Amino acid sequence: MNTELVEKVVNAVLYEGYILYPYRASSKKNRERFTFGRVYPEDYSIAQNGAEPFVMQTECLVRNESKDAVVGISVRFLHPMAREVGLLAAPIAEMPANGTPDFAVVPDFRVGEQLYQTWQEVVEQKVEVPAFALREASQTSHKFEFPSSRAVEPIRGDDGKINALLIRRQDAVRGAIEVVVQPIDEVVYQITVRVLNRTPLPPNELENQSAIIMRTFTSTHTILHAQGGEWLSLTDPPPAYAEATAACKNIGTWPVLVGDESKNARDAMLSSPIILYDYPKIAPESPGDLFDGLEIDEILTLRVMAMSDAEKVEMRQVDDQARRILERAENMSSDHLLKLHGVMRSVRSSNEDFFNPSTVLESASVDGVLVKAGDRVRIRPKKRADIMDMALAGKVAVIEAVEQDVEGGVQFALVLDDDPGRDLGMMRQPGHRFFYGMDEVEVIRE
Repeated sequence: MNTELVEKVVNAVLYEGYILYPYRASSKKNRERFTFGRVYPEDYSIAQNGAEPFVMQTECLVRNESKDAVVGISVRFLHPMAREVGLLAAPIAEMPANGTPDFAVVPDFRVGEQLYQTWQEVVEQKVEVPAFALREASQTSHKFEFPSSRAVEPIRGDDGKINALLIRRQDAVRGAIEVVVQPIDEVVYQITVRVLNRTPLPPNELENQSAIIMRTFTSTHTILHAQGGEWLSLTDPPPAYAEATAACKNIGTWPVLVGDESKNARDAMLSSPIILYDYPKIAPESPGDLFDGLEIDEILTLRVMAMSDAEKVEMRQVDDQARRILERAENMSSDHLLKLHGVMRSVRSSNEDFFNPSTVLESASVDGVLVKAGDRVRIRPKKRADIMDMALAGKVAVIEAVEQDVEGGVQFALVLDDDPGRDLGMMRQPGHRFFYGMDEVEVIRE
C-alpha cells in the first residue's frame, strides 16, 4: 500500500468542512460544523427514532486468491473539543489554589492585538482493529474509549491581572467496531465493518445540541487494507461479482479503491461519508487543505487575499488550521497562483487540429469591417440561449484571437473588458476566453 498517497486523501476528506470560508468564528457558515460522517450516541439516536444514526456500516468484497491474505482495518474520526472564553466578574491577581473562579462564556475577548475566541477544536482519534487472516467466516467486536479532559488557561490583561479564562474541555466517548467476514465463494469474501457509538447521554441532555455533538464521532472514516489480497471495486465490479457487490449495504459511507492507479493498486479501500470515485487524488497544484470542497483552490485563495486587515486578524487567531490557510495565501507566488487557475492534463489526439496554431487567422470581416486581434466588439449572442449568453449579452470585449474551427467556421476568442482576470484571458488560460461567431459580435468603432 502506498501509505503516503493514501494518507493525503484520507486527511483531506477527514477535515472536509472543518472550517468554511470566510474562515472566521463569527461567520454564520461556521456555527454548524462537523456535518460529514456523524455517528451519534445511541441514546440520542433512539430518542430520534433512528433519524440520526448511531452506526456507520461499510460492506465490500475482497479476493483471496493467495489463500493467505491478511486484512487490517482502522477507523478515524474527529473528536470535538470545546474551547470557551470565560469572562470573570472581576479581575483577579492569581488563580485560586483549588477550583476555578466563576465565569460567563463569551464569544470573544481581546487583549491588545490578541483575540481569544470561543470555538470548537478537534482531536484526531484512530482505532486499529487487530489484523486477521482471511480464511473462513468470523465475527468479532472491538471496544474502544477515549477519556474526557479539561484544561484552564488564565488570560491576563495589560495590567497583568487575570480578566478571563480560556477553557478547553472534551467529553469522554466510547464505542465498538464490529467486523463480520462471510465467504461468497472459494476466493472472494464479504467484509462488513460497523462503527457504533456507545457513549452514554443523560436524559436531560437529549435536547442539548452542544452536549450531543461533544459526544459524537464526526467525519468518521474506515480504512481497509489487504496484504496478499485485493479489493473489488463497488463502482466498477468484475461482471462475475456484479450481483454480490450490488448486495453490499453501506450506511452513511461509500468505499472506493485508493492508492496508485497507474499500478492498478487494489490493496486498500477508503470508506468515506463523502462520495468519491475510485482512486481519488489531490491535485498536485493544490497548496494545501482549504476544507471547503464546494469551492476551488483559486477562488478561495483570491478571496482570502482580498480580506481586510481586521478580517485577517480574526482568521489568524481562530486556530492553527485557519492560520495556515492565511499564511499560504499571503506567501503564495504569482506563478503558483497561476497554476491554480487550471492545468491542461491531456488533449485527445482527435482534437489536435483544433489547437494547431495554423488555424489562427490574421483577421475576419464583420458587416464589411475587417477586424483583428486587439479590436473591441460588443457581444450579441444568437446561436445559443444559455445562462452564460444571457449574462454576456451586451458586454464589451477585446478580440484575443481570430480562429478557424475544424469545420471551417470563424470564431472570435474574446476577453471581457471588465473581467478581473483579464490578464489570464490574454494569456489564453481556460475560463477567461469566450468564443462567438462572426454574426454574434458588433464592431465598436473607435
